[in-house]
Amino acid sequence: MIRRKGKPNVSPEKTTEAEDPTQHTAMPETCEEQIRDMYNLTLKWTQQLERSRIAQYTELLNRPWRLIWLNILSGTARGVGIAVGFTFFAATIIYVLQVLGALNLPIIGDYIADIVRIVQRQLELNTY
Repeated sequence: MIRRKGKPNVSPEKTTEAEDPTQHTAMPETCEEQIRDMYNLTLKWTQQLERSRIAQYTELLNRPWRLIWLNILSGTARGVGIAVGFTFFAATIIYVLQVLGALNLPIIGDYIADIVRIVQRQLELNTY
């Protein structure tokens, strides 16, 4: 019995090529077929390595100043994106609270009035 993570127990006799395409049921008979299979496997490996961009990664590791510069640049872009996103989010919340405050709803109006009082007290205190 073969035990696979996340899959039920499957016996080797029941495993089909559709389930596991890496298993070959028949060995290549001629030398040409073996060479062709080796070529196809090597081609498949090289295509996977090209997709993984391992060459660019190793080149980046060999140039530490470029790695540092790219990290600084990406960190700055991430920080600016977070700041802009939070600004839009906070502006939307404030706008919704203003609309709700204009409706003069009893519970929400009192809550907004408390927030306004707290903000005004903090502005009146000169802590610096």
